[in-house]
Amino acid sequence: MEPILAIVPAYNEEKTVAEVVRGVLRVLPRARVLVVDDGSADATAGLARRAGAAVVSHPFNLGYGAALETGFLYALSHGFSAAVLVDGDGQHDPAFLPRLLEPLASGRADLVVGSRFLERGGYRTPRMRRAGMLLFGWLASLYTGQRVTDPTSGFQALNRRAMELFAAGHFPPDFPDADVLILLSRAGLVIREVPVRMNPAPDAGSMHRGLVPLYYVFKMLLSMALAMVRKKPGGFAR
Repeated sequence: MEPILAIVPAYNEEKTVAEVVRGVLRVLPRARVLVVDDGSADATAGLARRAGAAVVSHPFNLGYGAALETGFLYALSHGFSAAVLVDGDGQHDPAFLPRLLEPLASGRADLVVGSRFLERGGYRTPRMRRAGMLLFGWLASLYTGQRVTDPTSGFQALNRRAMELFAAGHFPPDFPDADVLILLSRAGLVIREVPVRMNPAPDAGSMHRGLVPLYYVFKMLLSMALAMVRKKPGGFAR
């Protein structure tokens, strides 16, 4: 596979971003790392550069999905044929990046999702959050016609066809999860899951606080429903 781009969305991740960048480069020495600094108020951008990453900074915080879309546009404009998504908080273990990339290299998938739940005895989540994952996984499985075990995983690899679809205005700005899996499936792209291990998400940056979980559930159910009824994205089916 040609050199790939590792897209690292980061918001106030000065404690972890440098080690994330170095970890990716240790596993994929030919990759280029892009840290999308989503309006951080700390030293995230400078530390990422010193660790060996290219950095694009938003003037203010636009959201996780917007940071990823910036990364997709960068990848497409710089000629990358594939990208991996690695969170800047250290949750994603770079050691599993070759496992994510293999189905892309063999042409068996357009998007590969690293699942915490394909193997027993792995990642543990709070009961209510796990119930939400099961609900959205069941709905995504129903809508896509394939088993989806980890609909909220952001540890992914995707090819140029998937990035072109996301960069064409079809990517949500805040919480891209099960809804984008439905979007890709309806566009005729192939999704696969592979088992990975992840570190626990840091509490400080957790989106599962206050009223945010209620907004997330409402937004995701609405977004999934819209993904099913909207016109199919054209020009991507096999």
